[in-house]
Order: sequence, then structure tokens, then C-alpha cells
Amino acid sequence: MSKTILCIEDDPSTCQLVKRVFEARGFHVLLARNGEEGIKLAEAQLPDVILLDINLPDMNGYTVARRIREGQPGLAQTPMVALTGNALDGDAEKALQAGCNLYLAKPVSIRELWNRVEMLLPTAA
Repeated sequence: MSKTILCIEDDPSTCQLVKRVFEARGFHVLLARNGEEGIKLAEAQLPDVILLDINLPDMNGYTVARRIREGQPGLAQTPMVALTGNALDGDAEKALQAGCNLYLAKPVSIRELWNRVEMLLPTAA
């Protein structure tokens, strides 16, 4: 059974990169272009892992992460990786406090992103 990854990201090029990389590795990829859509997809689909942009058009990723964690019980332990293009001091701590498991600054290499997801899901490979 394939794993599902939810990518909550407003940048089309990042969405397509995630889709290409993870579908090639057998994942079913869900894409959400804003936080509200991402929260709804997460609750409806219960993905195996969530990639979350911190700078979304409708709300910041920290709010999205908290709402996902506080939502359905099935999402309480879902691995969540925060991604951001402007990494500032304290951002990693904010992401972890909001409920993310990992924090990566963009641009992130495909290899690093895959390795981090694989680390969170040892049976993903």
C-alpha cells in the first residue's frame, strides 16, 4: 500500500518538484495551495506525512501546524516537516513548538528532503 504525502505549499514549482520526487518513490501526493485547504485535506485524507510551507497566503504555517495537531486525533502523530524560504533565528523553535517534527530551510536539496521524510517513515522506501 502506498503512503500519502500532503504538501501544503503555494509555490507551483515546489509543488511540482515534490509531486515528481515522491510519486517516483511510490507515494500518493496531495497538494494544497493554502493553509485552509491543507487543513481540510489533512483531516479528510489522514496523510502519512505533511510538508508544510511556513509562508502561506492565508495564514502562517505555525497556525496551520497547530490546527492540524489540535484537529482529528489521527493527525496528532503524523510527521510534519516545516519548510521556509526565509529562515530566521527562532523559526525552527517556533515550528517545533507549533507541532512540526522537523524544520528545513529552502532551498532544500531533493536528497535531503527525501532522507528526512525517509527518517520519519522508515518503511517509506
